[in-house]
Amino acid sequence: MKKIIITDKAPGAIGPYSQAVEKNRTLYISGQIPMDPETGKIVEGGVKEQTEQVMKNITAILEESGYMMKDVVKSTVFLTDMNNFQDMNEVYGKYYDVEPPARSAYQVGKLPLDVMVEIETIAMK
Repeated sequence: MKKIIITDKAPGAIGPYSQAVEKNRTLYISGQIPMDPETGKIVEGGVKEQTEQVMKNITAILEESGYMMKDVVKSTVFLTDMNNFQDMNEVYGKYYDVEPPARSAYQVGKLPLDVMVEIETIAMK
């Protein structure tokens, strides 16, 4: 049986999807964008500030679900400009300083609300 995860500490879904779904001790977190859940607005600044907010949103969903960053096994990063990879990576790395998960990163044409970065995550217990 799957469990739908919802927390007001991360942005609500802006379409027909759940923030996260847990099934068989695996948590699938939908792509998170740099929206501040308190204001409902995209954070100002560059890719570093946006990545920081994305990671805060992922952390909030993990915590709501009873998972931790160390439970993350795979992340997929979507960037609108691969030239931002190093800056994104610098912020991302602070959250996974020990035993980081597997990861893919792609440059895409456009992301929701014209953000620079979106990250989806899978965690397991």
